[in-house]
Amino acid sequence: MQWIALQWPPEAVPAPCPAAVATTTAPGQEPRRAPDEAPGWWALQFTPRVAQVDEVLLLEVSASLRLWGGLRVLGQRIEAENPAPPIIWQAPAAIGLVALAQLRLRAAGQALPPPAALPEALPLEALSAARPHLQLLARLGCRSWGQAHALPRAGLVRRCGPALRAALDVAFGLTPESYPWLVAPEQFDQQLDLHTHVDNAPALLWAAARLLAALQHWLRARQLGVLALELAWTLDLKRLDGQPLPPGQALVVRTVQPAQAMEHLRRLLAERLARVQLLAPAVQLRLRALETAPWQVASHSLLPDEERRAGDPLHMFIERVSARLGPGQVLAVESVADHRPEQRQRWRPAGCCPNRCR
Repeated sequence: MQWIALQWPPEAVPAPCPAAVATTTAPGQEPRRAPDEAPGWWALQFTPRVAQVDEVLLLEVSASLRLWGGLRVLGQRIEAENPAPPIIWQAPAAIGLVALAQLRLRAAGQALPPPAALPEALPLEALSAARPHLQLLARLGCRSWGQAHALPRAGLVRRCGPALRAALDVAFGLTPESYPWLVAPEQFDQQLDLHTHVDNAPALLWAAARLLAALQHWLRARQLGVLALELAWTLDLKRLDGQPLPPGQALVVRTVQPAQAMEHLRRLLAERLARVQLLAPAVQLRLRALETAPWQVASHSLLPDEERRAGDPLHMFIERVSARLGPGQVLAVESVADHRPEQRQRWRPAGCCPNRCR
């Protein structure tokens, strides 16, 4: 096997809302608190075997190396596609725990042992299962993986428990590695808890940037494009000036064609939010993909692309104008199967009719 360990420095990960906590929702369930899986969804484009182990993403890439042109080319592609530039730490190895340990040493600024000395020369501080027992192992004269591996098996299990012995067996290739692989959910539904109250609609867009980034990773992992999404926010107050308030507000954005470009969706949300007045401060955001469609990759051509030369495609312009003026202010004509000539066409909102404006 061939593993790549990935980790982003804390200062490199975008945090639109520093104190916010992401949550996710399973189909038919209420949103629940969960770790941020968006980086794992992003990594699924390189291999279907992605696991979140502690603070690191582990990618098992042996089956996909041939498709990418080798480990070096794949590493360069990961650097180029990095969702949180400018820095990404990565460490390849034949065993996932060894790659994880090398990445931790690199992140701490420590020198890496030579390849011939792996995994024996790795320090025990880089092994998660050994961290609770570092003082005991130091008194036994063990500071590296090789020294701990040389201890009698029964005595090590009795003193430190079976987890450390099992991790050493995996590190030295005595037992196979097994991790729960990440899988992108069937439906995208994530929440963001705001630790500071947001009292104006444009600020919601700034706070929703993290949810939009997660949506883009999910769409790419599922090879989908979004046709309709809902941004909802929970209000902090139940009554204002003696008048009852709803528990929250929401708006729906629809696109003419399936979209993955978050900058375009962000502009549509900005146009809609500019026309919204918050009834009370917001304390929580929720982003849902209401409608999706299979993503069609654009084919390349030797001839100049007329749309690229003119700027944004026509359907994106129509969507922005519809979001700014309202869905009923921009109309498109469509044909209707009717024997009466005067009834063979009708007008419909242009911003919410898939494949209508080309």
